[in-house]
Amino acid sequence: MEKKFFTTTEVMEILQVNEDLIISLEREEILCPECGGDETVKHFSQNEIEKLRIARMLMEDMDVNLPGVEIILRMRESMINMRRQFDDILEDLSVQIKKTFQLK
Repeated sequence: MEKKFFTTTEVMEILQVNEDLIISLEREEILCPECGGDETVKHFSQNEIEKLRIARMLMEDMDVNLPGVEIILRMRESMINMRRQFDDILEDLSVQIKKTFQLK
C-alpha cells in the first residue's frame, strides 16, 4: 500500500531539501500541507511533494525566483486540468459516436 501523506521530516529526507525551503514555499502559498488534529504536525500529499520537487528544480537548476515558481506551478496545474477536460470530452465523443453507429 502506498503512503498517502508524509511529515515535514520525511519530505526533507525524501527530496534532500532543508526546512527553510519548505517554509518559504508555504509562506508564498505554493505548498499547502494539511494539518491533522495537532496543528504542529503538517502532512504533505504526493501532489504537494511533487510541487516541492518541481519548485526545487526550478529554483536550483534554472534560477527561477519564488514568484516565477508560483506562476509556473499554477500554469502546470491549469494545463493538467485542461488535459483532464479534453480527455473527458474525447471520451464523451467516443461514446456518442459508438451509439450513433450502433443505431444504424
